[in-house]
Amino acid sequence: MEHYKLKQGNLKDDPYLLPFSNHLERRYDRIQLAKKKIEIEAGSLKSFACGHLHFGLHKTMSGWVFREWAPNAEAIYMVGEFSNWLQKPKFALEKVGDNGEWEIGLDEDDLVHGMQYYLNVYWKSGCGRRLPSYAKRVVQDYQTHIFDAQVWHPDEPYKWQHKAPDKSEPPLVYESHTGMAQESASVGSYVQFRDRTLKRIADAGYNTIQLMALSEHPYYGSFGYHVSNFFAASSRFGTPEELKSLIDAAHGMGLRVVMDLVHSHAVRNENEGLGNFDGTNYQYFHEGPRGLHHLWDSYCFDYAKPGVMHFLLSNCRFWLDEYKVDGFRFDGITSMLYTHHGMSKAFTSYNDYFSDEVDEDAYVYLALANELIHEINPNATTIAEDVSGMPGLGTSVAEGGCGFDYRMAMGITDLWFKLLDIPDENWDMNALAYELLNRRHEEKTISYVECHDQALVGGKTAIFTLIEDEMYYRMRTDMPSMVVDRGIALHKMMRLATAATAAGGYLNFMGNEFGHPEWIDFPRQGNNWSYHYARRQWSLQENKNLKYHFMSDFDKRMISLIKDNSLLDYRPLSLYVNDGDKIMAFERAGYFFIFNFNPTRSFTDYGIISPPGIYELVLDSDRSEFGGFDRLVKNQKYHTLTIEREAEIVDILRMYLPCRSCIVLKRISTCTSSGV
Repeated sequence: MEHYKLKQGNLKDDPYLLPFSNHLERRYDRIQLAKKKIEIEAGSLKSFACGHLHFGLHKTMSGWVFREWAPNAEAIYMVGEFSNWLQKPKFALEKVGDNGEWEIGLDEDDLVHGMQYYLNVYWKSGCGRRLPSYAKRVVQDYQTHIFDAQVWHPDEPYKWQHKAPDKSEPPLVYESHTGMAQESASVGSYVQFRDRTLKRIADAGYNTIQLMALSEHPYYGSFGYHVSNFFAASSRFGTPEELKSLIDAAHGMGLRVVMDLVHSHAVRNENEGLGNFDGTNYQYFHEGPRGLHHLWDSYCFDYAKPGVMHFLLSNCRFWLDEYKVDGFRFDGITSMLYTHHGMSKAFTSYNDYFSDEVDEDAYVYLALANELIHEINPNATTIAEDVSGMPGLGTSVAEGGCGFDYRMAMGITDLWFKLLDIPDENWDMNALAYELLNRRHEEKTISYVECHDQALVGGKTAIFTLIEDEMYYRMRTDMPSMVVDRGIALHKMMRLATAATAAGGYLNFMGNEFGHPEWIDFPRQGNNWSYHYARRQWSLQENKNLKYHFMSDFDKRMISLIKDNSLLDYRPLSLYVNDGDKIMAFERAGYFFIFNFNPTRSFTDYGIISPPGIYELVLDSDRSEFGGFDRLVKNQKYHTLTIEREAEIVDILRMYLPCRSCIVLKRISTCTSSGV
């Protein structure tokens, strides 16, 4: 077997990886061999990922052509409005070659934009109603709940107006869901999101939108994670042109759009999904028990199959080319990388990352997907959602990694919610500091307090965990509440500590910046199909008689401070921690962040060793405009003192640190004062 040489990269600096060097070499070899095989077959990785330009329905100079890949099929018919919903010989596909490809050519007037249709697929032991695997438009009849493909070829293609912003800034991600982004008890649209929500995101200071649930999914309550039609933008939110308009408008506001991409599994549905498409489940998925994800009730792709690799890589390229998304957050990486899917698995040893339970075919796919995405759009961003801590996901392929730009720092949110279960006087500052900085130095991460996961029904958001039922009757500004005061104070501190220590990017789920109440629950039988909890109550934030705006006002100031001063560009970071006092402090690019998590003790003249100079108070969570008590003087200046401590001359800042508050100081001068 041909052997490829790894570069001496950052992974080589980890002594714990040395015993696994052969594993890293083998993975690299497999990636290079898979790529070479593709290049021999298709000329290049980019050319290979063009399945969407070949399969599916296409308008040609002479009419229409439709192609499908179904190796086990014995006959396929197009059935739709054009055939009066009858199966007719005229609309029978013909088998082309011996690789499972089927094709039909139709006259220009056989099909009209907007017509609906499906496929009848026959195999030896039966037949089934199917939707084209590369369908670019799928619609549902809300009376019968049946999905059909739709001919989609508008007279005028969408004309893009704005160039996408580059990725020079670290991502400040606003995780969003189109359908629940409006306040009314209904499904929001692409147009509503474009006209109402984009401005909120831009005004809040975020520079990246992570859009969930874009690919078509039959069950709204799946949050978009049970995908049925991978090339179809969900029609429940609007048309393809309306989604393009949303993304275009976002670009015009300086916002990048990252798509939540689900390539880790697929819905089991057969009539509208890929399940049993040609009479076999092993066309796209693993055969037998390995093909079923029991916890998610979904099918697992077999990434070793060329047809699956072709399908998924083409899907990556399709969204980049057709909708001009600025990258992807790959969902469920842990499930892809391990045959046990990470279920009930504690990752406690490096052996877990290199065992026989690792699906190296999935690793190869992810590496090639990253290479493809960055080849098509060097400005694209890729993010890995992995809970296992697999080394190298955020390292280049050439250095033994998988090529993602970022990985989600999932341990941070886990720790925050563990801390929320105990009184804050018992919070372990050393454990918090460790987790905030717990990342591999060669990888960029995206830190967050909470995402959509914590808000789903059965869980609680951070603010709801902190405030509980006082959320319902103590949120007016004229209603004092020690519980609400504590909740708002910690809500602000948690976010600043997380964002300011991030090593690459920061994420917030929409509405959580102002402490959106309650949970997320999509319409289902158990709640009488109610939309009450599948929306965002923006009016709570806008009502100055309520306390919600205090949190969003602080969040906006925090994001502005981080973005305007490029604080996340500075990666080296060390923390001062005093667990007894519940104090944590650190410096980043000339800004000093000091946190007093102590619930009862305010400290006078608290001393922290600092570079000499004069410092100005630039952010104070205790300001009344942020729901605090104004215990510090606005824009106060602090002078370091040069003193002798333990036979050493040091410069020290002495400050008043109110309990449950945090401050940010900016060094504005190198002048010093002498102490005694």
